[in-house]
Amino acid sequence: MKFTKMEGLGNDYLYFYEVPPADVSKLAVLLSDRHCGVGSDGLIYISESRHADYRMRIFNADGSEAKMCGNGIRCVGKYLYDRRITEKTELRIETESGIRTLLLHTEGGEVTSVSVDMGSAEVSGPEPLHLGNREIEIYPVSVGNPHAVCFTDKEGLALPEQIGSLVERNERFPGGVNAEFAAVQDRTAIRMRVWERGSGVTMACGTGACATAAAAVYAGYCPPDEPLTLCLDGGNLEITVESSGTLWMRGPAAFVYEAEIKLKGRNGYGSH
Repeated sequence: MKFTKMEGLGNDYLYFYEVPPADVSKLAVLLSDRHCGVGSDGLIYISESRHADYRMRIFNADGSEAKMCGNGIRCVGKYLYDRRITEKTELRIETESGIRTLLLHTEGGEVTSVSVDMGSAEVSGPEPLHLGNREIEIYPVSVGNPHAVCFTDKEGLALPEQIGSLVERNERFPGGVNAEFAAVQDRTAIRMRVWERGSGVTMACGTGACATAAAAVYAGYCPPDEPLTLCLDGGNLEITVESSGTLWMRGPAAFVYEAEIKLKGRNGYGSH
């Protein structure tokens, strides 16, 4: 089984150019384990599409399927172009949350960064979220997948490790939720950290950055129609929240390595 490991700001996935197998959820748990597996935030499968240029499906480290991943879809664009699977620099990718347009920025025949039309965001709030003996204020945001954005101060950036799992599993969000904790630095810069549903604390989250930017504009912290710098643990993403509601994200994508793995052991899984 051959795969390619790629990352966008440290948000790393294992990429396969094929249709997901029937046991993909079990495979995602096994391979994503950073101690007994390869180690990743999940698996991404790229295949042909009847509705767009290509299709991507995302499986988190816990085996659940995600509807969309901003960092992951940028890597999909680089994978397809740098591997000469396509010559297009504008791609339409089918995801579980709809079709997304990619603009590939190239230099020397390779993709250096990718801009993604992330669609629009639905923002509401603020509202209180009760977490046992404490309460935080959140802005619920949907960008194809659910997010809970909490604006905080610099010290609050430690909250993902402290309460991220409590937010993810809160009864307010029956299907779980991604949690973002953000400190506004100035009108165009936000420092943020992420607890990603199904994966825990991650270095970056593209949809989370979009959700945070949309909430910041909605709350009046940042202006629309201007590039906003979202500073994540893995690096920076540029997000523009247009007055029309459309979100554009621009950021890097990188190859880490490619490998072949043979699984064996009980029920076909175990050591590798």
